[in-house]
Amino acid sequence: MLSVTPKLRSQLDPEFLPASLWNRAYRELVARDAGARPFAMVLVRRDGTVFRHDCRVLAAAHPAAALTLTYAERLLKFLLWMKGGSRVLVAGADEVAAALGGIYGPAGTRAFDFEFMGEKVFGERFSLVASSFDGLPAAKETSLPMGRHLDGCRIGFDLGGSDRKAAALIDGKVVFSEEIAWDPYFQKDPAYHIAGVHDTLTRAAAHLPRVDAIGGSAAGVYVNNEVRVASLFRGVPADLFEQHVRRMFFTLQERWGGVPFEVVNDGEVTALAGSMEMNDNAVLGVSMGTSQAGGYVTPSGNITSWLNELAFAPIDYRPGGPRDEWSGDRGCGAQYFSQQGVARLAALAGFGFPSSQPLPEQLLAVQAAMKAGDPRARAIYETIGLCFGYAIAHYAEFYEIRNLLILGRVTSGEGGEVIIERAGAVLRAEFPALAEAIRFCTPDEKSKRHGQATAAASLPALRSSSR
Repeated sequence: MLSVTPKLRSQLDPEFLPASLWNRAYRELVARDAGARPFAMVLVRRDGTVFRHDCRVLAAAHPAAALTLTYAERLLKFLLWMKGGSRVLVAGADEVAAALGGIYGPAGTRAFDFEFMGEKVFGERFSLVASSFDGLPAAKETSLPMGRHLDGCRIGFDLGGSDRKAAALIDGKVVFSEEIAWDPYFQKDPAYHIAGVHDTLTRAAAHLPRVDAIGGSAAGVYVNNEVRVASLFRGVPADLFEQHVRRMFFTLQERWGGVPFEVVNDGEVTALAGSMEMNDNAVLGVSMGTSQAGGYVTPSGNITSWLNELAFAPIDYRPGGPRDEWSGDRGCGAQYFSQQGVARLAALAGFGFPSSQPLPEQLLAVQAAMKAGDPRARAIYETIGLCFGYAIAHYAEFYEIRNLLILGRVTSGEGGEVIIERAGAVLRAEFPALAEAIRFCTPDEKSKRHGQATAAASLPALRSSSR
């Protein structure tokens, strides 16, 4: 077994096993193994995009060789939800590839990932096979210079699990913004979603002389404006989803006269908003709200074609970590950095909220307790911050991070300050180089109100005839 002893532990969740420390310990074990092997995972999409990750693993005969499957399985899980692909090639350890093929199969423990990374997201059956190194395709990635267009009369919207936001802009200046509560998760009728978004656009358009372009952000996976996977629509039956939801933004575009219309994942827009606000790049955005959203702006200032669904990315490697009710996996970000995480920790802290109490109300109660000086609330935020600090180090293994943008309802108020302070303490204690290299950024109140919608509004470029 690996010896993993965090320097900082939380009082509410002391058994938290940071992925960053576990992986570091495994790599140190590999470095001492004279028979260590090169190892590679390649993710391929139907459009020809190829992502490749190279590392080293223990020799098959090493006494601790069983650890390699844990390492590889958690690595694959992270790569799938960070970058995304429907075909996986594994080189360097055929026995690991065979085991992963069963785990990520239709009857395996990762059947959720098999289904979503296959037909639902990329439109083909998911596959995982062993390969020789010679048989691996070369990496082929693209990034998108999307956004930063502020000319003309624009609407930007953001769809979350608790509310939908919109802003109307004229040449980059916000002339109207609004937030409307809604409850999309378990609505079965797709008309609820389409009518809600249309209503938001109509209310914003009333403050513009015309509408030249519409840009939106929403929780979920969106490819070329199509809804592929989104928890917002989890209540819609599959047949109605295919008929009305998958291309709902094309339907809305037609209603608005065919103006330029772009919709991307809310995490990407979060990162773009931060990049625009800071006038800097290499931004990882993390939003702690209804769930956990992630987004990334590259060092060159582009949005990637990656999924960046950090809600499903593992950050805690203990076998009995909290279970995600949707995917069935344990130790993934949504159970730590979201309203769900607050509710989970609130029970451990002794708050005793009834199970019927909505998560947003539980969060408000914890925030009020924090403001009143309740030590139980502080313990919740300290725990989130410690877990987040270790998670940041894990994210930095895969992302080049110069700026870390932190936002979302969970980070509002005094609790958010505690989260950031504790996360910084972890980096200083365990990862001093990262503590020096990464700048923590939080939006001010004006940016919180307008930044996301402004960045979303900037997504589409105007046609020359729009002005």
